[in-house]
Parts: sequence; C-alpha cells; structure tokens
Amino acid sequence: MDYSALLAAGEHALSLWPLLSLLAGVTLGLVVGSIPGLNDTITLAVLVPITFAMPSDVAFPLLVGVYCAACFGGAFPAILLKIPGTASSVLTAVDGHAMVKQGLAGRALGIATYSSCFAGTLSALVLVFFAPLLAQYALKFGPAEYFSLCVLGLSTVVGMGSGNVMKCAFSCLLGLLVAMVGLSPESGYPRFTFDNFWLLEGLPLTPILIGLFGLSVVIEMLCRDAGATAEAEVEHRTPIRFRDMLLPWSLVRRLMPTWLSASALGNVIGILPGAGMLVAIYMAYERVRRRFGERCGQGLPEGIAAPEAANNSVVASSMVPLLSLGIPGNSTSALFLGALLIQGLRPGPSLFNDSPDVAWLIVICFVFANLVMFPLGLLLARFVPNLIRAIPQPLLAAAIAGLCFTGAFAIGNSVFGIVVALVFGVVGFVFNRMQVPLSPFILALVLAPVVERAFFQSMALSGGSPLYFVTQPLSAAMLTFTALFLLWPLFKRHFFKSRRSLAAD
Repeated sequence: MDYSALLAAGEHALSLWPLLSLLAGVTLGLVVGSIPGLNDTITLAVLVPITFAMPSDVAFPLLVGVYCAACFGGAFPAILLKIPGTASSVLTAVDGHAMVKQGLAGRALGIATYSSCFAGTLSALVLVFFAPLLAQYALKFGPAEYFSLCVLGLSTVVGMGSGNVMKCAFSCLLGLLVAMVGLSPESGYPRFTFDNFWLLEGLPLTPILIGLFGLSVVIEMLCRDAGATAEAEVEHRTPIRFRDMLLPWSLVRRLMPTWLSASALGNVIGILPGAGMLVAIYMAYERVRRRFGERCGQGLPEGIAAPEAANNSVVASSMVPLLSLGIPGNSTSALFLGALLIQGLRPGPSLFNDSPDVAWLIVICFVFANLVMFPLGLLLARFVPNLIRAIPQPLLAAAIAGLCFTGAFAIGNSVFGIVVALVFGVVGFVFNRMQVPLSPFILALVLAPVVERAFFQSMALSGGSPLYFVTQPLSAAMLTFTALFLLWPLFKRHFFKSRRSLAAD
C-alpha cells in the first residue's frame, strides 16, 4: 500500500474546501435520511449531474458524506415515528420505537449513533486496506477472469435472493436486455434500436438511475394515501436530551460483540457485488433474534445495534469492488460509477495508478465522514426529526421531480434524458409495487458490457474454444463459486423439505 499517497490524500482532505464539502455532505445526508421517501440513492442521483461542474476534490467528498450519513439518518424517523427514513432502517424501527414508548428515545438514538459510526469506521478501514490490494491483484486479470468475475457477481444476486429468486432472476435478465440496446461491440450492428437515432449509443446510465430511484419515489408519494400518512406521523413525544444519547461504558461493552459480528457480516456482504444492504441487515438481525428470542421487538438495545451496524458497514465496503475492479457493490455505489465517469475517470485496477490522488481521496473521505458523523449525529438528532413534519408531501414531491428532471437533462443537454428518466421512473414504481428488487437490474445493466467484451476477447484468444474459461485457474475458481451460488437456493429448499418430512414422521 502506498502510505505516502494515503497521507497526502488525508492532508488534502483536511484542507478548507474538501473538508467543507465533506461536512456539507454529512449534514445533507443526515437531513435527507430523516425525510421518509428520500434516501442516499435519490440524493446521489440528483447530485451526480451537478458534480460535473465541480472540481473532483470537492465533488467526491460531498458524495461520500451524503452516502455515509443518509444511511444513518434514516434511523431518526424509524426510531421516533416508526417510519423508516430509508429502506436500511426498516428493522431499526421495531426495537427503536419500542424504546421510545418506554421513554428511552435518547438512549435509542444514542445506540443508533454509536452503532453506525463504529461499524462505518471499520468498513472505511476495510476500504483503505483492501481496495488498493485488490486493485493490484486485479491488474493480473485477463478477459477470461473478468468474464468469470462478472458472471459470479450476477450469480450472487440470484443465489442470495432468499424467497425471491425468480424476481431477482427476472430483474437481472431485464437489466441484461436493456444493456443490449445500441450498437454491438463486435459487429457494430444496431440492436433493439427500432431505427431510432437516440438509441444507437444505448440508454444512458445516469438518467436510468434517476428514474428508478428518484421519479419512482415521486410517483409513490403522489399515490400514497394522505390519511394514512397523517396517521403514521403521530409521534410519541418524549423529550430528547443530549446526555441521554451518551451511552454508559457498561452498555458499550454489552453491545461490542453485536457491533463486531454485524460489522464483519456487513463488510463481507458489501464486498460481494449485488448482495445488497438488506441482506446484511436481515442476517444480522436474525442472529440477534436467535440469541434473545421473544425479547426482540420489546425495546432490545441489540435490536437497534445489529441492523444499524450492518447497514453502515456495507456502505464503504461496497466501494471496494467499484474502485478496485470497476464493479459496483450495490445500486448506490453504481451512482459513484457515474460520478467517476463524469469526471473523466475510469474505475478499476488502473484507477490507483492513473489517478492516485482522486482514488485515495475517496478512500480517506470515507474514514473522515464516519468520524465526523458521530458528533454531528448527536447534535442533529435533537433538531432534524422536526423537519419530517415541517415539509408538506406534495411540495417535497414537486421539488424532487424538478431536481430529477434537471439532472436527467443536464447529462447530455437533451430531452432524451428526461424521456429515459420518465420511462424508468414508471418501471421503478412498478417494480416497487410488485416487490421486484432493483439491485439485480442495476448490476446487470453495469456488468453486461463488461461480460460481452470479455467474452469476445476470450474467444479471440482461444480460437473460439469455451474451454478457455476453465483452463485458467482463477477463472475456473470463480465459475465454481458461481455454480455454488446458483445451486444454493435449490439445496436449501431440499434440505428444509427433508427436515420437515423427518419431523412429520
């Protein structure tokens, strides 16, 4: 690891404008996460086009701050109102709101703050040490290895879609189909363009993301029952004092095993492309539920600590495959892919060699963002939740729509970007209503060009022999793991069916 480059990046990150940008991003992320309907993905989708006019050392600290803090900010309404500000705080609402009803709102917010910052800092350290290491090793990857790696990334989506395998597979296949629109990289022949000039270069990624994660939420907000929303906003009013949010050392020692186990789980899940934050959250909470049984849901501190540590540990670790291999770990880190491309950078093994200043700046900003998030989180926990009820839903929906349309237009200075965002806004709304996950779609959309290019290069090197993929040791190992991920749901179903049969006998 290049310690001199890391120290130089740390020194630059603490200079005036990058530090102010990071503080602004963390503050914005906390506010955005506290507003139901908004999340880090929507905010980044709106901010990415704006960063085109910013210097890279200002743009990336802003995006990193939003990404780190919005995930934690969703815990505010989840605990106080039992309204998850983000999808990552769904399980936090269960035990968190139960503590509020017991008059322990400050204690619940303190547990969420400590858990998020502890796990986020560990995740950032994983990014510091593993991203450049993986990038150096990835320089040895050939076309066969890249093909197998992308196939492995797609297979993890299906293999981890517990109880939802068919929907994950459908979402993934649809992403592959959308990625095929445009000119074939091998023959130059147009595919699925329907003689439309705008489709020759394919569908632009950023307007698709803006539609899926921005406009779909606007449609959802407009369709939401106003009466149900008003009823959900009835708050159990408990005064929140600063000293209540400071945890005693005895509670910190009690929660430490939960933080460590949930952080380790979240880091592993985050590094796997496409596995998703919700997988880590539910797995971490399930471990707590097995341990404490019926006490879960009754205001158990571990019930807050586990999901908050798991979701924040995914944040930085999901950037490991993006920065080192050019493969986004989840849909939010895919937006960072768009930001890097807008700045003229190409994520992957060469990023730390070609643009080490930017690569190390992004890495070190994740560490600083989690450290800054602790005092800001404790400070804003008393004030930010009041914004939840202060902004009318129609006004919020109109503001989000305006920002989304502006961002979609700014990508290519074309109305075509707005049309793409509108179409995929409807697609995202339908997916949400049908409970079809979006992460497989995004991952397939990003990986499809890499898979296609690597496949044709491998065929050219091997003279058209498919055995080339299994004669390369690293490629064969990744294809073996791919088979395991695909067969795991079938094995699990057969295993539990056999156990039920034995129990019945």
